[in-house]
Amino acid sequence: MKNSFGNAINISLFGESHGAGVGVLIDGIAPGIKVDEDFIAHQLTLRRPAGKISTARREPDNFVIQSGVFNGYTTGAPLCIFIPNTDARSSDYTPDLPRPSHADFTAREKYHGFEDYRGGGHFSGRITAALVAAGAIVIPALREMGIYIGTYIKQISNLGFSSLPHDKETLLAVAESDYGVINENDLSAITDIIERAAANGDSVGGKLETAVIGLPAGLGEPWFDGVESQIARAVFGIPAVKEISFGAEDISMLSGSQANDQFVLKDGKIITETNNSGGVQGGITNGMPVVFRTTVKATPSISKEQKTVNMATLEEVTLSVKGRHDPCIVPRARIVLDSVAALVIADMLTVRYGSDALTGK
Repeated sequence: MKNSFGNAINISLFGESHGAGVGVLIDGIAPGIKVDEDFIAHQLTLRRPAGKISTARREPDNFVIQSGVFNGYTTGAPLCIFIPNTDARSSDYTPDLPRPSHADFTAREKYHGFEDYRGGGHFSGRITAALVAAGAIVIPALREMGIYIGTYIKQISNLGFSSLPHDKETLLAVAESDYGVINENDLSAITDIIERAAANGDSVGGKLETAVIGLPAGLGEPWFDGVESQIARAVFGIPAVKEISFGAEDISMLSGSQANDQFVLKDGKIITETNNSGGVQGGITNGMPVVFRTTVKATPSISKEQKTVNMATLEEVTLSVKGRHDPCIVPRARIVLDSVAALVIADMLTVRYGSDALTGK
């Protein structure tokens, strides 16, 4: 079982939804990065459930940095963060009834019944808490370099929203918002759709748009280690993600003359007049904002009756999923996207400029 990504900075995840806890090991991180534990706690708060639009499971996420930090700074040694589980309710899960569109059946096929099935085990979205904690190590360092990341809700079910400006103030505002929304009217519409789905025993999905500004030109590689390739690989590791696209929406509908990003000069600097490429050409950043959209499917755990097969008796049965689940994971997923993007970017900067890139040395 492989659970890592990254070249110079390697991120490895561990833990299960109903085990002792979840965590992350960051290997290759430079020494001298200031670690703000209050910021880590704040980021974890943005991932935690809130109100009727989220699961009733309430984990305090009281993380412990077990190694790699001394006197408030990274030491350069492997950095390990552990987040205990304290609110698991394992009796809601049975080993032989695979929940539709979950990993229960595929995990049984691959791991022969030795997998931890409780709450999805290692396949659970609970593991994303570790990604958020890891991202909180590097996000402040990126901001010190003038690199800002923000993810906001672009669509919930069939309700779409306008794109936001890709500037520092807007991205900071959306990154600090509770739900990835900075317009109260949009938030009201979003919560209404999610609450109606929950009341009907169902769930909804949506889309998120992420923008990264302040990146220098020249990050990434052609072909398989391109910026899109590395971000997409990490983002597809997030549970419920089904699509990712970069640059202009529906770019396939544009002609070459419409889609091409023409080069112009601004204050003596080469930029592109448009950003249909999403800040990446040939797998390498061109200095414009890196923009991508992520599609998150509806949460598969719903109380409506669905068909399944008892894997022990090979009988067709019906199942109404028990447990505590989100009627929509999109609002909580956006901070995970911020974190994953930050980790990939930190890795690319380290590959390009060396291990001290994040410390300004």
